Amino acid sequence: MQGKVVPVETSDDPPRISSGSAALDDILDGGFDRERVYLYEGRPGTGKTTLALQFLLDGVRKGETVLYVSLSENERELRLVARRHGWTLDGIDVFEIVPPEITLDPTREMTVFHPAEIELSETIKLIFEHVERLKPTRIVFDSLSEVRLLAQNALRYRRQILALKHFFSGQSCTVVLLDDLSGQADDLQLHSITHGVILLEQLALEYGAERRRLRVMKMRGIDFRGGFHDFTIERGGLQIYPRLIAAEHHRAFAHDLTSSGNAGLDELLGGGLERGTNTLLIGAAGVGKSSLSLTYVAAAAARGERSVVFAFDEGRGTIDARAAAIGLDLQAGLDSGLIQIQQIDPAEMSPGEFTHRVRNSVDDGARMIVIDSLNGYMNAMPDERFLVLQMHELLSYLSQQGVLTILILAQHGLIAPNQTTPVDLSYLSDAVIMLRYFEFQGTVRRALSVVKKRSGRHENTIREFRLTPAGITVGSPLNSFSGIFSGTPTYSGGPQLIMSDNAAD
Repeated sequence: MQGKVVPVETSDDPPRISSGSAALDDILDGGFDRERVYLYEGRPGTGKTTLALQFLLDGVRKGETVLYVSLSENERELRLVARRHGWTLDGIDVFEIVPPEITLDPTREMTVFHPAEIELSETIKLIFEHVERLKPTRIVFDSLSEVRLLAQNALRYRRQILALKHFFSGQSCTVVLLDDLSGQADDLQLHSITHGVILLEQLALEYGAERRRLRVMKMRGIDFRGGFHDFTIERGGLQIYPRLIAAEHHRAFAHDLTSSGNAGLDELLGGGLERGTNTLLIGAAGVGKSSLSLTYVAAAAARGERSVVFAFDEGRGTIDARAAAIGLDLQAGLDSGLIQIQQIDPAEMSPGEFTHRVRNSVDDGARMIVIDSLNGYMNAMPDERFLVLQMHELLSYLSQQGVLTILILAQHGLIAPNQTTPVDLSYLSDAVIMLRYFEFQGTVRRALSVVKKRSGRHENTIREFRLTPAGITVGSPLNSFSGIFSGTPTYSGGPQLIMSDNAAD
């Protein structure tokens, strides 16, 4: 008799339990395993309590019985934290063990014990008895630093932690332990005892707001996303920005050319820029890089496509004035939502949060992204090595989503023989358009050239261009000039090869 094929039991891989944060669940590939012990560790102020409350509140929303065991904060302090996040602790059982200097309130409904007056073993026993009476499915234990102080030595401390773990393993509950890293820096005994460890950090920069990030140090049986993930503490809890991995995101799209709306510029680019590619506009300050990018934005809006400009260096008013100076009316696109301008303050925003905003824009239908400029983005990522790595992932992601990306990078100085950039991203770019100032008969003029384009043909000539009230005007190739890019041009032709001065800049 032929046997039947037995389907795989779902109990072999039971459903996960949410951490209370959708972003953290994404990092953990679905959340925590049930009935395990996890550790949140970090210095005071890193967000451990907030993240732990999110874990319990998720249980309350699901109708579970949850418990907060507090050895370091009283209920009043916890309620204040919750209220400032727009939460309520209704449904969360708070079991306090508070220091003796806190005055007892006879109207309180919970029992209050003084750790200075009882032994550690008695304290643990009281916690066990409360858990057995309540039978919660989720527990937060805050914090292990108090247990460490009561234990007085490492051996007794480890024994008590093991006792906690063994007790909780028989209670059908998922436990989150909090630790403020007040012990020795190399004390890894907690890591070996718990099933998972999440480290939360707060970094103080020399200027600007502090940066927070978390890292999953260990997670038994769970395929998590490694590395650091930026996060902020906002009203409503931790806003975590998972590190972008471009290989996880693919979308089918048509590799057609996009027009700038300028015939001369499209001719120079061999018909336009291809979707799913990125273009680097490089040149000195004020040479016309931002104006050139706005030309593409206006053309996209005219086609009914959505564009988002991330402005690091200029405000909304400056961008509007720049567009008006070259005859671009962005207002209709702004009103319809086809054009969106997001002003970014690099001193207040982490690179992870910026990447998150870009991804949200793409999810909302953006087909063109402008980053103006990379110089401002570098202020959010002072270390050049990580800037290049993160930009590589972001550009790969945008490429795989079929988004046309325009990057702006300003060179040092205005007119100099050897203009340099603070970072070299040309090798990451699919196309590079170089814009330059040059001098002719006592006047400053502008020239541009496509020095690189991976997809399709392009002209190899250098053309003069002008910013006029009627838009960007691209002239004929400057065949009689040499040395324009070096900063010391020489001219051997007639005046007819130079654009007329009738159109003012």
